[in-house]
Amino acid sequence: MSLDHLAIAPILLPLATAAFMVQLDERRRTLKAALSVVSTLCTIAIAVSLLAAADAAPPGSPAATSVYLLGNWPAPFGIVLVVDRLSALMLTLTGIVILAGLLFSIARWHSAGSYFHALVQFLLMGLNGVFLTGDLFNLFVFFEVMLAASYGLVLHGSGEPRVKAALHYIAVNLAASSLFLIGVSLLYAATGTLNMADLAARVPLLPQNERTLLEAGAAILGIAFLVKAGMWPLCFWLPNAYSVITPPVAAMFSIMTKVGIYVVLRLWPMVFGADAGASAYFGSGWLLAGGIATIAFASIGLLAAQDLPRLASYTVLMSSGTLLAAIAVGSAGVTGGALFYLVSSTLAVSAFFLLIELIERSRMPGADIIAVTADSIGDDDDENPNAADPIGIAIPATLAILGIGFAACALLLAGLPPLSGFIGKFLMLYALFPATEAASGAPASAVTWTLLAVLLLSGLAATIAMMRTGIRVFWVPLESEVPTVRFLEVVPVVGLLVLCAALTVEAGPVARFMQATAESVHAPQDYLQSVISAPRAGQAQSPEPAP
Repeated sequence: MSLDHLAIAPILLPLATAAFMVQLDERRRTLKAALSVVSTLCTIAIAVSLLAAADAAPPGSPAATSVYLLGNWPAPFGIVLVVDRLSALMLTLTGIVILAGLLFSIARWHSAGSYFHALVQFLLMGLNGVFLTGDLFNLFVFFEVMLAASYGLVLHGSGEPRVKAALHYIAVNLAASSLFLIGVSLLYAATGTLNMADLAARVPLLPQNERTLLEAGAAILGIAFLVKAGMWPLCFWLPNAYSVITPPVAAMFSIMTKVGIYVVLRLWPMVFGADAGASAYFGSGWLLAGGIATIAFASIGLLAAQDLPRLASYTVLMSSGTLLAAIAVGSAGVTGGALFYLVSSTLAVSAFFLLIELIERSRMPGADIIAVTADSIGDDDDENPNAADPIGIAIPATLAILGIGFAACALLLAGLPPLSGFIGKFLMLYALFPATEAASGAPASAVTWTLLAVLLLSGLAATIAMMRTGIRVFWVPLESEVPTVRFLEVVPVVGLLVLCAALTVEAGPVARFMQATAESVHAPQDYLQSVISAPRAGQAQSPEPAP
């Protein structure tokens, strides 16, 4: 597979677009919006091309991994960009989510602050760089570009609640960045390299007296990314921040927690997999316990949430906890189901954040709190026993469409059949017990049953929370009016839900791709060989060793 210079395009294209838009006058928002949408569409087209090229190669083949050497320096001495099934999948998902938020913002929100479209392109560039890089230090660089853009986007729209949340968000992420640097420094001190593939090759050969430093660095680095992933108890900042930022930004940020998930999934099986010697599966117990605790915390938060934005914020945490617990199992089958669930939940959460903004337009301010208060102290409906009961309620077409969208999001996020959220959870649970029995040679352990119970109970909690909220919003609203909804605001919501429906209809081919991706992640030998032996430009590919 030869992708030439296409691997660097998802980084250069949004970077060049953002740099050009910064020079434009802020009053030319229509031009900026057009440039931003075109850039994002082109990035998605490139990502889909990379995805198709990676999937065209047989599973387990080195041809499924493409390596781009920046400056024509070979690994591990130079910077490398690596395209495989996992990175191409994340590139495509990122582009879709960013595009949905962009289209929604053009109708109203992009004029609420300065440099919105430039910041979105910088965010896209940072995210794409994180998913493509094969080097820890450059992972930090792209991570900081992504965070710098997110700081501006959190503040977009101003207002006291957003400023408070943004200050907390910035403080937490600056602390995480500091931990990132400390962890990377300790890893370099222990191994002498920051190239991911080279790091994986050196870890099994480390003497025992160097492993303490290695594992300390890995633990600190893991904390930095688990803060971003939203693992309990490091997730205290997320509900407050995600519930007050502008809806299109919240929709785009649905992919941000997946950055931490991606790095854990990329590094943990590669560096601390079965071939890591004494450090094999380092931290797996903590990762599993943290994932289960995050699911439990998110379930309680869902049941306690009194407003729609906070409800959506806890669905983000539930998704993160589910993915972390699934990754910690260490099975390719469970990871394949987790990847299916990752795509479905990200699309559903993004659509939910956008849908909430449309729903809130039809409601009076503070309607959720008033409804809770009325439920707790009772109402006066029974004071007049002679009053005629209403036979039915006329539901305008706009509210009907919003209600159908809400129901679809509820099914997806709760993991109920027949949509893709259920399929993702089913694939994880189906692979969970065989994986445990094959690994231990014994029946499923208490940990497996605990994970099963937590996943099922979290789905029940999400169902109850969504059903209760749906009744309050659509069935017995205190006071509402038909909201004014523009076509451009409906398109991204419908588009995201249609993609979830497509995942359901094409579940077989999608599950096959996810399983192939999971197998390549848990057996990274082809990835390591492709990076270390990648030929420089003008140099012939070295022949593969004979079997």
